[in-house]
Amino acid sequence: MNTFIDETTISVTSGNGGNGCIAFRREKYVPFGGPAGGDGGRGGDVIFEVRRNLRTLAHLRYTHTFKARNGQDGRGKNCYGEDGADIVIPVPPGTIVKRIDSGEVVHEFLSDAEAPWVFLRGANGGWGNTHFKSSTNQAPRIAYSGKNGETIDLRVELQLMADIGFVGFPNAGKSSLLDRFTNARPKIAPYPFTTKIPNLGVLTVADRDVILADIPGIIEGAHEGLGLGIRFLKHIARTAALAFLIDLSDDNFREAFPILLAELASFSPDLAEKPRLVIGTKLDLPETEGRLAELVASLPGETVYGISVFSAEGLPAVSEAFLRFVLDGEKLTGAPDIWGQTRPEPAVDES
Repeated sequence: MNTFIDETTISVTSGNGGNGCIAFRREKYVPFGGPAGGDGGRGGDVIFEVRRNLRTLAHLRYTHTFKARNGQDGRGKNCYGEDGADIVIPVPPGTIVKRIDSGEVVHEFLSDAEAPWVFLRGANGGWGNTHFKSSTNQAPRIAYSGKNGETIDLRVELQLMADIGFVGFPNAGKSSLLDRFTNARPKIAPYPFTTKIPNLGVLTVADRDVILADIPGIIEGAHEGLGLGIRFLKHIARTAALAFLIDLSDDNFREAFPILLAELASFSPDLAEKPRLVIGTKLDLPETEGRLAELVASLPGETVYGISVFSAEGLPAVSEAFLRFVLDGEKLTGAPDIWGQTRPEPAVDES
């Protein structure tokens, strides 16, 4: 069974510093050797590191405590204690780290190319008695203890990094479209709620990768806790645009888009304001004949496409539109009409 873990809590602790040492030179023919106590080693750091092969936080599901190693105590003959080993916590791209006590976002991993991030530095080691030698104190019997490391409780959340997010009712064809466009292999079956975890795939258009996200289907009342999809809507918060998939074989296809948009607005007004397009699916089925035109007529001002994953009808235009959204909606002069059944009016420079 696939398990998608998108948030968890952990406790992280940096390493204690080692204690300084009290020691004196004890060598033949040196009866009154001076102080020779080494410093304690520094404690290990707490480090977060992005791993592009990770897709969830499942590896943190059963391990909630992460502690760096303590520094070793100093030794005689001015030998320093060994520094403590760092603890490295791997996370997938899109991870957000928050403090539990204040809710403060302390870091967001927005790219898989980010360098490792040191969250907590290990504590300093204590000084050995060598540091306390003076003209009036030739044999100091004092050393400092190492500092204690710091412990902080964190909430780790994941928001998938995608360019286009698929929104639709269960069985609207989201997983089929993802499967057709990408190398992702989501579970597909002719009944609702086959998708229970978000899926990502990469569509390549004109040598440019476009990351697509298929989330579990939304149902009416989802913002009140019904169904599965509302839990995963945060994973399309960073997308460049949304694709609303409407099942044209459903007799209630005209009501689908307003309901979906209302559910998004109830969850997050920002989501409802994202650039979007509407895709009528399953054009290959006999009962969908004429319904694409009806959908276009019922959604004035919306950009509407019609597709069939089975016959590939309309897929090239949709893939080009996805690319345009990723490129900030830039419209290429003289390019073929990639806006489907309706298209936005060109901007007019009134300056």
